[in-house]
Amino acid sequence: MTEPSATGKIAIAAPPEKVYSLVSDPGALAGMAEEYEGHRWVGAAGVAVGAKFRGRNRRGIRRWSTLSTITDADEGKRFAFEVTTFAGLPVARWQYDIEATGDGCVAVESTWDRRPGWLRGPTSLFTGVWRRDDANRANIAATLARLKAAAETRV
Repeated sequence: MTEPSATGKIAIAAPPEKVYSLVSDPGALAGMAEEYEGHRWVGAAGVAVGAKFRGRNRRGIRRWSTLSTITDADEGKRFAFEVTTFAGLPVARWQYDIEATGDGCVAVESTWDRRPGWLRGPTSLFTGVWRRDDANRANIAATLARLKAAAETRV
């Protein structure tokens, strides 16, 4: 796999399993993320490799939905999903890696922009984000700060 297009990490004074439970719950994740605001399961509900959820996203007045398929669900270690458009075109991969430390864990959030070159212009126009990697770096920093606060207050 190539290097992520945006990534960030944060130390969290909470057990890896607690952090995993937050990032692997699409409802909880919506409360921490910048653009992602909610979901509904497609088919069987629950966190498992192959499970799908329709994500609702927003940026200002702009709103859009995506389809996500869970690709990794290794409790306490990694949660990841691939995002596609309504037409099945690749958009991104989002991945959360969690590593135990002596006093909690380190969480790493990464994304890979999977959009074909020709799709970048139309999706940028639709979402209002022209510098997606820069926006995702800022979004990741905000999400990780909220994740830390949520995990540490719920210990």
